[in-house]
Amino acid sequence: MDIRDGVTSTALLTDQYELTMLAAALADESAHRRCTFEVFARRLPHGRRYGVVAGTGRLLDALERFQFGEAELEVIAHFLPAQTVDWLRAYRFTGDIDGYAEGELYFPGSPILSVRGSFAECVVLETLALSILNHDSAIASAAARMVSASGGRRMIEMGSRRTHELAAPDSSRAAYLAGFDATSNLEAVRRYGVPGAGTSAHAFTLLHSGSDGEHEAAAFRSQVAALGIGTTLLVDTYDITRGVATAIEVAGPELGGVRIDSGDLGVLARQVRDQLDGLGATKTRIVVSGDLDEYAIAALRAEPVDVYGVGTSLVTGSGAPTAGMVYKLVEVEGVPVAKRSSHKESRGGTKKAIRLSRQTGTIVEEIVYQAAGPAPAVNGFEARELLVPLVRGGKLVDDLPTLSDSRDHVASGLISLPWEGLKLSAGEPAVPTTFVS
Repeated sequence: MDIRDGVTSTALLTDQYELTMLAAALADESAHRRCTFEVFARRLPHGRRYGVVAGTGRLLDALERFQFGEAELEVIAHFLPAQTVDWLRAYRFTGDIDGYAEGELYFPGSPILSVRGSFAECVVLETLALSILNHDSAIASAAARMVSASGGRRMIEMGSRRTHELAAPDSSRAAYLAGFDATSNLEAVRRYGVPGAGTSAHAFTLLHSGSDGEHEAAAFRSQVAALGIGTTLLVDTYDITRGVATAIEVAGPELGGVRIDSGDLGVLARQVRDQLDGLGATKTRIVVSGDLDEYAIAALRAEPVDVYGVGTSLVTGSGAPTAGMVYKLVEVEGVPVAKRSSHKESRGGTKKAIRLSRQTGTIVEEIVYQAAGPAPAVNGFEARELLVPLVRGGKLVDDLPTLSDSRDHVASGLISLPWEGLKLSAGEPAVPTTFVS
């Protein structure tokens, strides 16, 4: 068993209907027709003005492990014909994949991923691609809004206790990609190299029994003895004013930080800052946590807060609503195909995309066009091709971006948005998308 995600093969991280479609296509010999599938979002979550592509690196890693061993074949053999089981036994993706670079911004209709190969080898990847890209992009998009709202202050992801245990490290990765500085999740530290952060909870103070300052002091002395004066002490278990005074009495004015986890954070942050400064602890940081989202973070931007700790609103659906990406067949043997259902339409044909910017670097438009045709003429703007090679002949291309590269890409993308795009209020997408037939 691979401790990285609980499975060695990723082949069963899928829906059964993909394999029943495969069985029918193999039986009628349509399985080998050359096809293109595309991943895109028809619309952004309500009120959002941009999205952040995240999970590409994880998807490519999962693709390399999308193989059916005997354990996987045993699960599917009871509902599939022997012909299909034999085909899956030898399955390896041999096609090509292009996509938006991880960390790229996206908008409604952006062809985020283009998967090309036989129908059979592409169709079975739908759920794997969508589950990874939808999860990570939703969290990265929420995290980017929080980073923008923070005004450059340090951000710590603390959502492990509010999401599935196997999703937690991937949530940390997506938040770090979008600009968070650290995570409390140690598996994310090990697996992805995200910097770790963490101190103590109220339980540690309560462990030392009682409800007076002497017992709180005992907890603080223990923590400082173990972790040094650079640690952060949680000061609101009992009375916050007394907690701050005790923290500085125990650790001295060089204490690294104090954390406030409840109450009116704005009022308390000002109160604590004044108290710390009065005690000579002018460099002691103030860390705030407790059900923060981008709106609360923005409201605290004028307050003397140094670090935000964010959990629930980052990793759950309330704060990170689904990215709404879909995986649709758009071309068969060079012929465009499209779904026409109301509100679930798609645009046929393999596509490319360019993004236009002013010389100042501000994005003004995204143009999506047919890959078989020429790129649209561009006058007066700088144009950048958005789809980059990811897989060729089933093999990952060389020199794919690192997580650090993708993190930098998000930061530069946010800077390139028009100022309206960074507003937290509901509104239209920050950049219009034009489709050229």
